Amino acid sequence: MKIFVTGISTDVGKTITSAIIVEALEADYWKPIQAGDLDNSDSHKVKKLLSCHTERSRSTISQFHPNTYKLNTPASPHLAAEIDGISIDLKKIEEPKTENHLVIEGAGGIFVPLNEKDLIIDLIQPDYKVIVVSRHYLGSINHTLLTIEAIRNRSFEVAGIIFSGSENKATESLILNKTGIKCIGRIDEEPYFDQNVVQEYADLFRENLLKM
Repeated sequence: MKIFVTGISTDVGKTITSAIIVEALEADYWKPIQAGDLDNSDSHKVKKLLSCHTERSRSTISQFHPNTYKLNTPASPHLAAEIDGISIDLKKIEEPKTENHLVIEGAGGIFVPLNEKDLIIDLIQPDYKVIVVSRHYLGSINHTLLTIEAIRNRSFEVAGIIFSGSENKATESLILNKTGIKCIGRIDEEPYFDQNVVQEYADLFRENLLKM
């Protein structure tokens, strides 16, 4: 199973969500494009959040596949690439080969530009199961519904939604009813995230993830 994790905006919880899914499925992880924070990238963060497994206790050891593009500036990929004097070429972004489940984390929202013509949504392939991460803030209903509609307009299906942050039952119910999408689970506003917390959520989400 290949799972593409996207969000309704930046800083909504995609990396924490990705770590939880990797932990739940003992999956591989791949972030095609990393912009900024190269010494503490999202790949580093996910790896630190996984439980310490040995080959005896874990049937599959997660692999962390290298970023296709490592950009120095924490900015939209098209701008970060321009500052680095390069251009992102979609043809050079090749999905890593693995026999394991693969979690692919996008950057920002689905319409974040990669270059003059390509967007994050152009990374999604027909065999990917898309999970949307939604976080509650003023305007988040609009952003969530627009994100889902845009994905569906590309003839992709959203396999599930994960809510992140403080609970808002009215908002969550409206989104689920409007879209008919299955809720994989919700990630509360935790005081911190470490391996134990991620593992707890992985145990909660595993059954729903496997049913996608």
